[in-house]
Amino acid sequence: VQLQASGGGLVQAGGSLRLSCAASGRTDSIYHMGWFRQAPGKAREFVSRIGGTKVYADSVRDRFRISRDKNTVYLQMNSLKSDDTAVYSCAAGKTPARFDYWGQGTLVTVSS
Repeated sequence: VQLQASGGGLVQAGGSLRLSCAASGRTDSIYHMGWFRQAPGKAREFVSRIGGTKVYADSVRDRFRISRDKNTVYLQMNSLKSDDTAVYSCAAGKTPARFDYWGQGTLVTVSS
């Protein structure tokens, strides 16, 4: 499975961005898809995932929305804050317990 993320960019605080991640290859093996992010100097952190249910990190729950259309997962990010600045990566897993495939990141920069 290959994952291709897009949609990052520079946005002002309070603005919105929509990230996309398209999966190709053995997509029939995918159970769930999700997003992670890594800010400069920080560890990678979970953002959201979608499989049987949608799960969000507390820090984005009221502002971000994840959706999926077949083999593409989207992350609608609203009310962006400077703390949201990070490289966002998409991932996919064959079971709910893990992510087996990772895509390259897309940079989101929020200016204050």
